[in-house]
Amino acid sequence: MRAVAFTRSLPISDPNALIDIDVERPLPGGRDLLVRVEAVSVNPVDTKVRRGGDPPKGEAQVLGWDASGTIEEIGSEVSLFKRGDPVFYAGSRRRAGANAEYHLVDERIVGPKPSSLTFAQAAALPLTAITAWELLFDRIGVRRGQAIDRRSLLIVGGAGGVGSIAIQLARKLTSLTVIATASRPETQAWVRALGAHHVIDHTKGLGGELKAIAFPEVDIVLALTGTAQHAREIGQVIAPQGHLGLIEGATALASFDAGALFTKSVGIHLELMFTRAMFSTSDMIEQHRLLSEVADLVDRGVIRTTLGEVVGPIEAKNLIKAHALIESGKAVGKLVLEGWPS
Repeated sequence: MRAVAFTRSLPISDPNALIDIDVERPLPGGRDLLVRVEAVSVNPVDTKVRRGGDPPKGEAQVLGWDASGTIEEIGSEVSLFKRGDPVFYAGSRRRAGANAEYHLVDERIVGPKPSSLTFAQAAALPLTAITAWELLFDRIGVRRGQAIDRRSLLIVGGAGGVGSIAIQLARKLTSLTVIATASRPETQAWVRALGAHHVIDHTKGLGGELKAIAFPEVDIVLALTGTAQHAREIGQVIAPQGHLGLIEGATALASFDAGALFTKSVGIHLELMFTRAMFSTSDMIEQHRLLSEVADLVDRGVIRTTLGEVVGPIEAKNLIKAHALIESGKAVGKLVLEGWPS
């Protein structure tokens, strides 16, 4: 079967940064689904893994942690799905990625594809929806429902993949006041359309921008991108006993003044949506339930896809384009590849 992989950690400007390869089609076992991949989206994690070092010598690593497709075969212990079901999911870092014609994934981290969406529209959602949902509701403990949780929420990086879905979840499912950062006219228009109550420009300084909209401090901050750059300001604007959500790893965490956060008794919440699958946690199936609810919310028109652009069919040259755009920091919404070249 066809797949796209990398064999050396190369800059995306190198034409061999990603290559088309042929690999053996895998077989499902246990609770595995074998999915015929129809569409994939590209996330910052794809570029970070590609840049993070060479695979073992002589091996090719297939990336891709966002996919939608149709179940081709099922393992002997599968109970949630059947052959022919359309699905969407983000997969596991411990297995080969989804940039392949057929892909194995545990049914407990898979959801039914929203029936109202195309495969491309659906592929834009899983990784970012899981990340935003887990961060808001599981880690920080935001309470769902109108007139229940009236705190303020600052989303740094509102036009990115996670920011785009976090805005919608917070606006539609909670009573938080949603403030999103965006610096360009097109990204500001994007986050307003997704439902942000206020839009501020992070390049002009968070403190001054927040004061201008009468929010000198905020209760919850989701630091989604450029965290090291904004860490000092975030520490200044976050309210005493506030909550800080981080998704960029140890480097982002280390960029904060721990003493300042300690003085304010700030709760620090780390989110990696791969954790449940990586450690086979007892609550792995929560991602199936989460994605099932996201699909229902989409089909009822409560939230919408965050698809920004379909780059082309799934092949190395198009994935290189998508990686380059992600690395430029100028992507709006999610970048998706759909179908396979004939």
